[in-house]
Amino acid sequence: MPHSTATASTATAGPATATTTTAALPVDGTHHLRTTEKTARWGELPHAGSAPVLTVADGETLTMDLVSHEGILPDQGRDPVAFFGEFGVPERDVLADARAIAESGLARDAVVLPGPHIVTGPVAVRGALPGDLLRVETLSLHRRCHYGIVANRHTRGALPGELPQDELELTGPSLLRGPTGTVNAFCTVEAGSGGTEYGVLRCTDTLSARFPLNPFVGIMGVASGSEGTPLSSIPPGVHGGNLDVKHLTCGSSLYLPVQAEGAGFYAGDPHFAQGNGEVALTAFEAPLRATFRLSLVRGEAARRVQGRVGEPFAETRTHWIAIGLDADLDEAMRQCVRSALAFLTATTGMDRQTAYAYLSAAADFEVSQVVDQVKGVHCLIRKADFPGEL
Repeated sequence: MPHSTATASTATAGPATATTTTAALPVDGTHHLRTTEKTARWGELPHAGSAPVLTVADGETLTMDLVSHEGILPDQGRDPVAFFGEFGVPERDVLADARAIAESGLARDAVVLPGPHIVTGPVAVRGALPGDLLRVETLSLHRRCHYGIVANRHTRGALPGELPQDELELTGPSLLRGPTGTVNAFCTVEAGSGGTEYGVLRCTDTLSARFPLNPFVGIMGVASGSEGTPLSSIPPGVHGGNLDVKHLTCGSSLYLPVQAEGAGFYAGDPHFAQGNGEVALTAFEAPLRATFRLSLVRGEAARRVQGRVGEPFAETRTHWIAIGLDADLDEAMRQCVRSALAFLTATTGMDRQTAYAYLSAAADFEVSQVVDQVKGVHCLIRKADFPGEL
């Protein structure tokens, strides 16, 4: 196999019963990039003409302090201290960088943001050129706080004509309605036995839903090849971006086709947890300290990784992950099948019809998300099904 499994990993950090402070978290990378008005953009993605905020060498590691957009958006009052205070979060527990971004000029004059996300970067990788692949290994993910938001907004989500309902009284103790029809669900983090952490959503005064945390970074991408109007942060594409594939957690690798000199890597949209589909519009959105290794894959090795399809591709310790993207969910599924076929035929040497049969018998196709304009489907191919070194 021309690409190896990511080996470094770290779990989320900090006990759930205590407030996580950024100062107490380790910096696992050689470089450390904080999210500020000068290193981030709000709602748009870097392109070929975007000046890098940092340059790293091929194979170097980078720690990024990622800021969640939830709690600082205009429809949430653009004041995270006041917003999270409604849920009982004291001012001292609201991250300073989130407060600074909310008060900055990043989008102060914009009537409508091109997208909601705070995107950190771009980071140039020396020597990266179009035709290369940028391999993004997620090495560690640390919680930067102990709470976050799941938001549902008008005309968004899987049921835009049904939820949220203006006339429906909100009885859930974790819910808060915003001024423009937004419904915000507040989640906290709780420690379980053996150090396992869980998200907690209060459903009624006597019932709470408790679900495992699975932190990952929703937006990881490279600069688009165009120097024109920046792309919105909402739809994913060949550049990667808002893929929202929940399997891209510690130990995973994402392969992105480089489209501009230097690659222009960026990240954002951190999650503590997400279900496939992300049906309400967002998942458990909350800030992370993420460490990546950025390295280049070239020539025949790059072509074999993707099966010559020129689209994002991923892997974990146990699976290869083909990705399909389209505004139509049926077409996203078809694209994902084609991507999986291309990978298998290029990597194993099996013919396309045999690969098609294998996918039908053994692979799992999952809906990544249906809420980002361009919908996503990913295919999980078990590495254990192909014993030996391919």
